[in-house]
Amino acid sequence: MASKKDSYEGMMEKLEKILADMEDGNLSLEKTLKHYEEGMELYNKLYKTLNEAEGKIKVLTENGEKDFLKESDTNE
Repeated sequence: MASKKDSYEGMMEKLEKILADMEDGNLSLEKTLKHYEEGMELYNKLYKTLNEAEGKIKVLTENGEKDFLKESDTNE
């Protein structure tokens, strides 16, 4: 099981904190760049996670529709 840090929700929380820190405007340029880099890495992981989930949903939906159509054909 994924830890909270590795979960989608955990990554979103971390990204939101990074954004809030950057929006405060109290970070040095060096820290801002580090936060930006971290944020982009998290963004890419989140994007990948969502794409994988979307793919799984499409497969499940397509299989469900095929199974449903097969059952409907046999009931006629």
